Amino acid sequence: MVPRYSRPEMTTIWSAENRYRIWWQIEVFAAEAMGAIGMIPAADAATIRKAYDANALGDIDVPAIDAIEAVTKHDVIAFLTWAGEKLGPERRWLHQGMTSSDVLDTALAVQLKQSAELLTDDLDALLVVLKRRAIEHKLTPTMGRSHGIHAEPTTFGLKLAQAYAEFARNRARLVAARDDIATCAISGAIGTFANVPPSVEAHIAKELGLSAEPVSTQIIPRDRHAMFFATLGVIASSIERLAVEIRHLQRTEVLEAEEYFAPGQKGSSAMPHKRNPVLTENLTGLARVVRSAALPALENVALWHERDISHSSVERFIGPDATITLDFALARLTNVIDKLLVYPERMQKNLDRMGGLIHSQRVLLALTQAGMNREDSYALVQRNAMKVWESDGQLSLLDLLKADPEVTAKLPAAELDGLFDLDYHFKHVDTIFGRVFGQEE
Repeated sequence: MVPRYSRPEMTTIWSAENRYRIWWQIEVFAAEAMGAIGMIPAADAATIRKAYDANALGDIDVPAIDAIEAVTKHDVIAFLTWAGEKLGPERRWLHQGMTSSDVLDTALAVQLKQSAELLTDDLDALLVVLKRRAIEHKLTPTMGRSHGIHAEPTTFGLKLAQAYAEFARNRARLVAARDDIATCAISGAIGTFANVPPSVEAHIAKELGLSAEPVSTQIIPRDRHAMFFATLGVIASSIERLAVEIRHLQRTEVLEAEEYFAPGQKGSSAMPHKRNPVLTENLTGLARVVRSAALPALENVALWHERDISHSSVERFIGPDATITLDFALARLTNVIDKLLVYPERMQKNLDRMGGLIHSQRVLLALTQAGMNREDSYALVQRNAMKVWESDGQLSLLDLLKADPEVTAKLPAAELDGLFDLDYHFKHVDTIFGRVFGQEE
């Protein structure tokens, strides 16, 4: 966790205090369920629950627990020792029939669920901003590019609508991953419920808002975690895709949009004129960090027999790092889109940059519809288009076509003029927006 790229609410989820609170809940709810079935004395179970309700642990003394762990070399035992000091003789019923993974895996599931809920809120905030800016620029003409080269016109609103649709899919993926990871395993040393009955697991799952893992083999199977972190990686890639687009649009040669540049902001220590896309460059880097969690999560799936702990050290890193970083990145992207400076005049200038070449396909199609075969039509349009290309847009494709007798033999000048109508390309924008945002848009 790097403080520079951390936000308090997500960081709190991964704090030692929150982790120990969840461990305590698991132990208390387990004792409560055991008391209800006579596995431990009901009075002692009630005493443990009263201690929980009265916040008997108070502030979690992390250094004290760490000091115990320095001796025991076992984090769960260290916590149980410290927590037990807050209880009377009933402390002996803590952790009855359970194993460490019952506590660790269930607590991790709670933390990942909490993280996913916060990330879902982040996505909701981003979607609101993307929709607003997309509608704002629904019919703002801009250059569509393929391979980085001018292709045909589109609108800036369509660019943002595509991003909205992508992040809406990401939200659905995250909800599914959250539901999949939110599983509880309280099944004992090898997952057979030999010393702790399934009813205890069911009670804990209900109290924590989890579902019971069907077959835990002591641990929750790591395919769930692999899917969770892979989903975070996909979301990070979507962040990078949009960030890279903004970085390209901010290039001096393009300059159709750029990050907000605040009063007093400095772009370079050496060159006072610079306005660099630092936020989206940062997002590109953060996306790499989040994606880096996916591979070790996938490698965690294959463990020895019922369980080893090779996954444990990995998850201590990737759990907090991936979620905290993605939380920060989503918030930053939302701010970038919210304040993005958009330059329609520059977009129009770039549309006009290459002498009408962006209308070449319409001429090609019109020639074929006028009776010329496609190969000859393509050659005829390309012959004129290359003259414009080689003139760096100083020549006009429309003028060249009007002066070409082979073209005018099929297409009169008035018809050629109509083929260079920019609005022609936007006739289905409403249909696309209806697909993305609903028909009201």
